[in-house]
Amino acid sequence: MFLDWLEHHLLPCPTKFFFGVECPGCGMQRAIIELLRGNLVESIKLYPPLIPMLLMLVVLIINLKVNSAVWQKVLKYFFIANVAIILINYIFKFI
Repeated sequence: MFLDWLEHHLLPCPTKFFFGVECPGCGMQRAIIELLRGNLVESIKLYPPLIPMLLMLVVLIINLKVNSAVWQKVLKYFFIANVAIILINYIFKFI
């Protein structure tokens, strides 16, 4: 199965390799694999910002197609929310 192969060939984190600490994106690859397997709860446990990031990607695509001020404003708020979620998740990794 493709997902099994993908799970065994994850890209290593250079930040973790060189500095010994996880980066703000560590866990995203495993979370994507779990989401593709249908394990939503496990995916959220591995990397909570993934679902909001995917929603932001959908809003970005809509914004590129429609190009209206309303979607640009929605995209801006999604971006701010995603940065906050990523930072909060990163802080909780160290607590």
